[in-house]
Amino acid sequence: MRISLRNRPFGVAATAAALALTALASPAAAAPASASGPAPATALAPASAAAAELAAPALPRPTGRYATGRDTLFLTDHTRTDAWVPAAGPRQLLVSLNYPARPGTGGDPAPYMAEEEARLMLAQRGLEDVVPPALVGTTRTHARTAARPAPGRFPLVLLSPGFGTPRATLTGLAEELASRGYVVATADHPYESTGTQLPDGRVLTCAACDKVDAQPDDAARREVLAAVSAGRADDFSFLLDRLTGPDPAWRHARTIDPHRVGMAGHSIGGNAASSTMAADRRVDAGVNMDGTFFDPAPVRGVDGRPFLMLGTGPGHGPGTDASWDDAWDRLDGFKRWLTVRDSGHFTFTDIPEIGEQLGIDDPDAPLSAARSTTITRSYVTAFFDRSLRGRPARLLNGPNPANPEVLFQHP
Repeated sequence: MRISLRNRPFGVAATAAALALTALASPAAAAPASASGPAPATALAPASAAAAELAAPALPRPTGRYATGRDTLFLTDHTRTDAWVPAAGPRQLLVSLNYPARPGTGGDPAPYMAEEEARLMLAQRGLEDVVPPALVGTTRTHARTAARPAPGRFPLVLLSPGFGTPRATLTGLAEELASRGYVVATADHPYESTGTQLPDGRVLTCAACDKVDAQPDDAARREVLAAVSAGRADDFSFLLDRLTGPDPAWRHARTIDPHRVGMAGHSIGGNAASSTMAADRRVDAGVNMDGTFFDPAPVRGVDGRPFLMLGTGPGHGPGTDASWDDAWDRLDGFKRWLTVRDSGHFTFTDIPEIGEQLGIDDPDAPLSAARSTTITRSYVTAFFDRSLRGRPARLLNGPNPANPEVLFQHP
């Protein structure tokens, strides 16, 4: 059985923590959002029967030559107090590290998401009784825990998820990049996700989302979201120190080439890529996947370094988001502005794959999960291969008949 769900436009109040589930929101499943948050869902009558037929989703297998490993770091920055919950003390980060590994080494496949994280993500849209959290949480991955790293030194790519979105939703891209010879560090930013489960079992919820929702107008909300992006830049500078500094926190830090560093992010994580580049010259290239530049000023600080803007069409075509037009004019190095027809805000994450396997249709983003995955992997990898490895990237030269959905924008 399939459930037909429809994307709905959300105001900032809903985007705060519910953005992760845009692809899972529907008129049948949820009433329109209000300033106080989404209304409770109306139960779908066949949900329990449908759930009984479902199996845990599986992420697509990576296509690169390397097997992949996964480690997790829990880091504390004692130089900063958490901006959203000062009483919590120093800023902390939970980071997944995907890396090229020796085949046949390691233990079990790495977990996707804690069940409580999945429950909170679903509950934000009132869908925990429609989509079993255990199924989302046990989505099958391909990286192995405790795998031995492949020999050599590899470029580092930093990944930042959307606002209110767990880092797990970028796992498919992280595994793909690792299989292609990159070390990938994906961060959960504390109090900026529907739920982040710490190693001691505590679960942090989205205090930053509440801060955005409490603002009186769009201008005030944009100011808070700009602060989110700037705070993430501080997070990643700290993370770079801990991965590439003289006393690295990761046991396999020797596999990182600190002179080849890129960053990509989804939604506000894409804005954070430009903010991080402006604040930290160690980041050599950046990708914004469908994120508004809430503060376009950092784009000036990119200073000739390569930058890719990969967005939905028409949502992030010329003239549809003024911040992208402004950013394009300010970027003065190698740059590309690509939009993907028939896509949705979560096209560049794991959501299409998970939703499709759980029998969920999204008629407002008809691009298939397979095409979403292929396009995201192909263009992001091509960009980093060109920018961090100096390899030819013909895919970025112009339209390609194998990818008719991808439009090159030249405003």
